[in-house]
Amino acid sequence: MSKPLNIHFVASNSQEAQTALTKLVSRHGQVPRPAAEVIVALGGDGFMLQTLNEATDLPVYGMNCGTIGFLMNDYGEVGLPERLAAAEVAVINPLAMRALTADGMLHEALAINEVSLLRAGPQAAKLRISVNGRVRMEELACDGALLSTPAGSTAYNYSAHGPILPIGSDVLALTAIAAFRPRRWQGAILPRSAVVRFDVLEPEKRPVMADADSRSVKPVLWVEIRSEPRVSHKILFDPGHGLEERLMREQFA
Repeated sequence: MSKPLNIHFVASNSQEAQTALTKLVSRHGQVPRPAAEVIVALGGDGFMLQTLNEATDLPVYGMNCGTIGFLMNDYGEVGLPERLAAAEVAVINPLAMRALTADGMLHEALAINEVSLLRAGPQAAKLRISVNGRVRMEELACDGALLSTPAGSTAYNYSAHGPILPIGSDVLALTAIAAFRPRRWQGAILPRSAVVRFDVLEPEKRPVMADADSRSVKPVLWVEIRSEPRVSHKILFDPGHGLEERLMREQFA
């Protein structure tokens, strides 16, 4: 039998997650973060994204103490070391966002799911879209647009009627949010190597915010997004319940 992994537990602020943290630490102990071999995150998908962004050096095994828990495993106090030893690993490269705001500040952030641009006022946003330095759409009037990874394609992207992308595919989903002109434009599937730039047209009249996995900046003048292969996030799943299987189930639900 292989030796038990050194586990560091983290939990969201919800009562359910905090109660689970107390029980699991009591049963399995708590290894300090520098000595840990794996992180167990207790909460929902939002907390999982936060944990992954803060821990790129260790694999993260999530247990659902939230609502949907697409990135999480079922909660259970018994048999955790065995579950960790048998877990499947999914490796995800995030998106890197650079955004210039109206005050001249340049903001950078990583996003595991998606980077989205959203109107920040009563009028529709107007965006010019360029891919690899070439303008592909002179003007998109919309509530917003987003660029999604395969891992994030079932989240906001899917709610905005974007495509579900297979895990491991070398593509990104560019999806419009409530497109007005061109009418009902759904977006495009782009190679992972693509560099996508959004320029905000009429930024004073039609302010826009940029959001990288719920980390927001506004008002933005332009946003540039690319995949970041130098950063790898490792997510652990119980056998037969990995991201590939979850994405497949979503398409046949």
